[in-house]
Amino acid sequence: MGNRSWQGHESNLSPFAISLFAAALVISAAQAAVAQAPPAPFVDAAIVVPNLIADVRYAGAHNFVGRAINGYEAARCWLTHPAAAALAAVARDLAPRGLVLKVFDCYRPARAVANFMRWARDFNDTAGKAEFYPQVDKRTLFRDGYIAARSGHSRGSTVDITLAEAGGRELDMGTPFDFFSPRSSPGDPNVGGAAHANRALLAAAMRHRGFRPYAKEWWHFTLAGEPFPRTYFDVPVR
Repeated sequence: MGNRSWQGHESNLSPFAISLFAAALVISAAQAAVAQAPPAPFVDAAIVVPNLIADVRYAGAHNFVGRAINGYEAARCWLTHPAAAALAAVARDLAPRGLVLKVFDCYRPARAVANFMRWARDFNDTAGKAEFYPQVDKRTLFRDGYIAARSGHSRGSTVDITLAEAGGRELDMGTPFDFFSPRSSPGDPNVGGAAHANRALLAAAMRHRGFRPYAKEWWHFTLAGEPFPRTYFDVPVR
């Protein structure tokens, strides 16, 4: 019935009107494509990095806040062009081992950092405590360096990342991503031998292609010589 109805309406349109309608569809599709493209400093890393798995946690509810974060309108990994190229080299280095990269966060809009700041000041909002900070008092998150007023992620050359098998299963890293605990420190002696080896493998692979680790988080790396070392972007990820 739907097709017959459309055909009936179509028969009442002039060829010129049909051409205008088709042109409008093309323009709308082009506008949508432009709206989805990263702004000039960035590239969608999933297009550049072979077999990248993007599990962008702040675009959904599986994170320490327990809900989607301001500025994450899509679960996409935007990075500066040099950072994406370096990450692609890491992926190629690891491919012979049967391993792929899985990212949890990439470029982070400044408004998302502000969202974290507001959340951290609300001591009654503890939806994610059991999973992400079971042994940490939320009032100490600033003091202990888990939450900061500015994030290197907003400069576009920092990634939160782990290793996974080709089928998608994450390697054991001793703690989950975004676990607020001393155990998340890359060299913490309380994690098992396999987790310690996996952390070392990730760190070595990232260092080899120019990324610097962070002393409190095994998953956090920033490109040395990043192109925007003093610029904190606030474009929403779409």
